[in-house]
Amino acid sequence: MTAHLHETGTGTGTGTGTGEDGVNTLQAWRTGIDTHQEPVVYMRRDCPVCRSEGFTTQARVQLTAGRRSIVATLSVVDGDWLAENVAGLSESAWASLGAQPGQLVTVTHAPPLDSLSHVRAKVYGNALGDAEFSAIISDVAAGHYSDLHLATFITACAGDRLDLAETVSLTKAMIGVGDRIDWGRPLVVDKHCVGGLPGNRTTLLVVPIVAACGLTMPKTSSRAITSPAGTADTMEVLAPVNLDVRSMRRVVERTGGCIVWGGSVRLSPADDILIRVERPLDLDSEGQLVASVLSKKAAAGSTHVLIDLPVGATAKVRSAQAAAALGRRLQEVGSAIGLHVALRVTDGEQPVGRGIGPALEARDVLAVLQGTPEAPADLRERALRLAADILEMGGAAPAGGGLTLATQVLADGRAWATFQAICAEQGGLRSIPVATHRHTVASPSTGRVSRIDNRLLARAAKLAGAPTAAAAGIDVHARLGDQLEAGQPLFTLHAQAPGELAYALQFVRSRPPIFQISENL
Repeated sequence: MTAHLHETGTGTGTGTGTGEDGVNTLQAWRTGIDTHQEPVVYMRRDCPVCRSEGFTTQARVQLTAGRRSIVATLSVVDGDWLAENVAGLSESAWASLGAQPGQLVTVTHAPPLDSLSHVRAKVYGNALGDAEFSAIISDVAAGHYSDLHLATFITACAGDRLDLAETVSLTKAMIGVGDRIDWGRPLVVDKHCVGGLPGNRTTLLVVPIVAACGLTMPKTSSRAITSPAGTADTMEVLAPVNLDVRSMRRVVERTGGCIVWGGSVRLSPADDILIRVERPLDLDSEGQLVASVLSKKAAAGSTHVLIDLPVGATAKVRSAQAAAALGRRLQEVGSAIGLHVALRVTDGEQPVGRGIGPALEARDVLAVLQGTPEAPADLRERALRLAADILEMGGAAPAGGGLTLATQVLADGRAWATFQAICAEQGGLRSIPVATHRHTVASPSTGRVSRIDNRLLARAAKLAGAPTAAAAGIDVHARLGDQLEAGQPLFTLHAQAPGELAYALQFVRSRPPIFQISENL
C-alpha cells in the first residue's frame, strides 16, 4: 500500500515546487480521506512549498486549480506515503476544488480574515449588528473559516449570548448568503420540529395531506448528524431526495409539495456549515437554533411556518417554560423577517411510532398512509394535529375544522395518492430494505413502564448502524404506562452486520436501563 501511494503521488515530478516566478505549485492527489465537510490538504514537511512558506500544521492555505480556489486546513505529513511534490487532498477538498489527478495546484497563504475581529468582539461580550454578522456569515459560507474558527464563533454565541436584535441580524445574514426561491404565490406553508424525539417522522405524512388540500408545501429537510435518522434519510428510503432547485420546483408545480434534502439546494448554506460543528459541541444556543430554522424557511420561499416543540425530560426542549421562551423568540424573529410563525407544543416524553432508523420509520409512514391495522396510532394522531394547524393557518380549512379535513384526506386515500405522486416526480417509489440481524431486549421485571430515555434509545439505534445502514435501528414494543411481565419485549435492535448488533447490545447492557420499569404498588 505504501509503495502504491508513493508512486501515485509522485507522478512525473516536473513543474512542481517554487518556480522562478515565485508561484508555489504541487500535483493534486486524491487521498480518499473523509474529513466530512472541512477541506484538508496534506503536504510533506520537507516539500519545497512548506519550507519556502514556513507552513505548519493547522495553517490555512489557499489552493487554486484552474479558475477555482478554496481555502483548506493544512496537515503536515512525515513519511513516505506522500511524495514531496504532491498536495494530498481530502474528499471535501477534492470535490470543492474540482481537481483532476496530477493537476498542478497553486498553494499560497490564505487571505486575512477581517471578520475574525468581529468574532473576537463577540467572545469578549460585545453585541454585533447587521454588518458584522453579514461579514462573518459571508466568510463562513465561502469556506474561509476553519473548524477552529467556527467552534469559536459558535461558542461565543451559545447560551443566552444572542439577544433578539442579534438573532434577527444573524438570521438575515444567513438568508443573504444563499439562494432564495420565489414561488410566485402569496402563501407557501412549511413546518419544522426542533428535534430530540426519535421516530418523529410526521413530515412525510403532513406534506401529502396538506398538498392534497391544495396548499403549496415545498419541504427541504436535513439528514441526521448525531441522530439515527433525519427526515431526508427516511424519505430517501422511499424516493430520491438529492434534487436541485429546478427539479424541486418541477415536483412542487406538479404535486403541490416535495420532501427533498436541503443540502442539495443552496438555501442558507452557512447553516449547514455551522451545524456540522455545532452538533458535536453539543451547545444549547437558542439564538443560533432560531436563525438556523427560520433562515432555511425564508430561503425556501415559505410565508407561513408551523413549529413543533416536543417537550420532555430527554427531549431537546426540557420544560414548558423553555418551550414558551423558544416559541416567543421564533415568532419575534419570524415577524422581523416577514414570516408568520405558529407553534404547537407536543409531548416529548417517549418516541413516536415504533421504528427508529430510516427504513423502520419509512415502514411506519407507509402504514399510516395506507391505513393498515399495524399503523402506529400516535404517529398518525400527531401528524393529523400538525396538518390541521397548517390547513387552518393556510386557509384551506376554517378555524376548528382542520382536524376533520386532515382526517378525511388521510382516510379516503387522497394523502396516499399525493405521496405516491411526489415520490414518482422525485424519481420513483422504492422498496423498503430489511435488516438481516435482529435481537430483542426483554423487560427484566414485572411492572409498569414509567420512563423512557429518548437519548439512550437514539444512541443505541445509531450504534446498530443507523442511518448509514438504512435498515438498521430499533423497533419499540412498549409504551409509557404499559403493564409488562418479566420477559416481555421492550425493543428489538436491527442491524446489517453482526458486529454492529453486538456493539449496540454492549452499549445497552452497559448503560442505565433505557426503559424504567416500576414495580406494582
